[in-house]
Amino acid sequence: MARPFTPKVITANALLEGDVVYFTANDDWSPMLCDAEVIEDEAHAQLRLLEAERQQARIVGAYLADVTKGPNGPEPTHFREDFRRSGPSNYFHGKQAELN
Repeated sequence: MARPFTPKVITANALLEGDVVYFTANDDWSPMLCDAEVIEDEAHAQLRLLEAERQQARIVGAYLADVTKGPNGPEPTHFREDFRRSGPSNYFHGKQAELN
């Protein structure tokens, strides 16, 4: 028996910067997970993924990632996605450097 479809977002890496980005409902890319379009229908998710993959001049490696709805928008359900969203593990550059 197939598992039920769970909410997803489309994520990729920005081609020039290498940063993690999320596909928005406006067919644009954002570095913030809270801006991502949450997709709750499997067929719609596949269509949106095809649309995202067409933007090869801007991104690389687009895929669907599981999320849950949180108080401030989508939240990752897997450790890998939580790690990707927080940036590099070296605190002297990337997203963590901006917080200091």
